[in-house]
Amino acid sequence: MKKHQHHAETEAVRGGTDLHKKNGPLATPIYQTSTFEVTDSDQQVRATSTDMFYTRYGNPTHTVAEKAIAELEGADAALLFASGMNAITTSILSLLKSGDHVVAQRDIYGGATKFFSQWLPKLGIETTFVDTVEYDQHARAIQPNTKLLYLESPTNPVLRVVDLRKVTALARQHNLITFIDSTFATPINQRPADFGIDLIMHSGTKYYAGHADLICGIVAGRKDLITTIHETRTTLGGTMDPHAAWLLLRGIKTLAVRVQRQNDNALRVAQFLAQHARVRRVHYPFVEGHPQRPLAMEQMQGGGGVLSFEVDGSGEDARQLSEALHLFTLAPSLGGVESLVTIPVLTSHGMISPEHRQKMGVTEQLIRLSVGIENADDLIADLEQALTVVTGTHQHAQVG
Repeated sequence: MKKHQHHAETEAVRGGTDLHKKNGPLATPIYQTSTFEVTDSDQQVRATSTDMFYTRYGNPTHTVAEKAIAELEGADAALLFASGMNAITTSILSLLKSGDHVVAQRDIYGGATKFFSQWLPKLGIETTFVDTVEYDQHARAIQPNTKLLYLESPTNPVLRVVDLRKVTALARQHNLITFIDSTFATPINQRPADFGIDLIMHSGTKYYAGHADLICGIVAGRKDLITTIHETRTTLGGTMDPHAAWLLLRGIKTLAVRVQRQNDNALRVAQFLAQHARVRRVHYPFVEGHPQRPLAMEQMQGGGGVLSFEVDGSGEDARQLSEALHLFTLAPSLGGVESLVTIPVLTSHGMISPEHRQKMGVTEQLIRLSVGIENADDLIADLEQALTVVTGTHQHAQVG
């Protein structure tokens, strides 16, 4: 964990920039170039380890964004990637070799599940999936060749919360690297480095960027691990474009105010849904009745902008409800300023087996909402009318 010099709101706006008085541009320039010229061959050799050699290795625009992210996370360093999945795959491939073993939560993003269960075995790397909040299972799954403990909190899409102190203590006991997908939380609500997590991953596409206009992956953490991952990123080539990095920087400046509004809106939406007769169950860390609510309120500053709920009906009812919404746009992804709705069995978790989804609790009736920064009353009214439409359709079918 790296000491924070400022509050998260200040780090979001000012992090990564030179705070000394100077003459120059206020906004970070876009170094929209693939390569950099040098004065002589000696300088060419020296430049290879800098961010002014070739953009696949690094770029000054990337550097500012990476420094800002490291400050927000309280980490030694950070790296940008072409996508969230590229951040996951590049990092894992850089840290593991044939014969190694991973212990991973069952509740993780579907793309990560597919990578662990279908791709890593081809390279001789096996994964044991364990129930997310059953820490005895984590301990029993550890083998002599286990190298990595893969986590996600809150989880996608049922919002389970992991006790970060317990998992880091377990990892230290067995000398494991801890790697967490903290996309749903953001560093505004949760800083895993403060709990001793080694590597923190985000799909920067989501909250960090915040406007559904770029694709980005982020990994922050220990300097030695980031250096190793950087070498692999340079080889595999999953580097972010400088213009996208500049857009990311612009998004980061409003990260704190966006997330705070999304926290407030999502909690109000969750409370409304929890009282509705057509809703069987609501998944949101800060809503009353959530099994890890005390833990969430202890280690998080807010519940985040994502929630999910199960319709009291069929999968077809869930589809009709999602299509009846107006202010919640039917689209995958999350974290932007506009509210979105999706059905995980068709999108984020459609790529994994029904059996695995069932163990996770991802049903056909489950609907995931990404709550934006619109007025909460308008969002609730939209949900109310959509639930009424589905109720009316359901009643008509029963009569018929």
